Amino acid sequence: MTSTIKKSLQDILSPMVLKFILKIGIGSIVLWVAILGYFWSNFSTFVTSYLTWIPFEWLQNSVAYVAAPFVGYTLIIVTIAILTSLFSEGLLINLAKKHYPNIKAIATPSIGGSLSSTLSSSLVFALMYLILFPTFFIPIIGQGIMLYVWSILLKAPTVHDVGGLFISDKKELKAKRKKSNIIAMTASLFNYIPILNIFAPIFAQIMFLHHILGRKERV
Repeated sequence: MTSTIKKSLQDILSPMVLKFILKIGIGSIVLWVAILGYFWSNFSTFVTSYLTWIPFEWLQNSVAYVAAPFVGYTLIIVTIAILTSLFSEGLLINLAKKHYPNIKAIATPSIGGSLSSTLSSSLVFALMYLILFPTFFIPIIGQGIMLYVWSILLKAPTVHDVGGLFISDKKELKAKRKKSNIIAMTASLFNYIPILNIFAPIFAQIMFLHHILGRKERV
């Protein structure tokens, strides 16, 4: 796992990965800054209305102050994850050629499958986010819950998009999926730092790439 993380960190600093990340990340940020900037008053009111469960008015006002920006930040994270899933195939193949020249991509994950995997993960994420949102503000415990919820957004699309390129055996892919929880949660740590959050989805995919191909090469 340490070797996988080390290789992945080196990869995300390479020019081709940085170029991909900047296009996806900056595009998502600009999109939501424009949308939320125009509808901010209505958006903030909507988010605040969800906080009526908080018992004290002073506490409700304190949470409301950070809730709307936090939800806006999460929308950026979701958009980056979706776009990364849809457009990362070429980048992943190039990275595989660079590190594992003897291993060839055997298939191309269908766009329909990528969309289905990404949208279903996004829906589960949205549902869990709405249900568990109040717990995110609990010190320490809330951060752990939030990390797990963020990882839901990355896990299934990462397994589908990366695994589908190099593994045809469903049993083998299922076995490789076992570490995907740890990989998704590790990558989701980037989401705690603004700007660096643009690295999270592609970092998860690159980690999973090294996880499955590193072992294939040693076999």
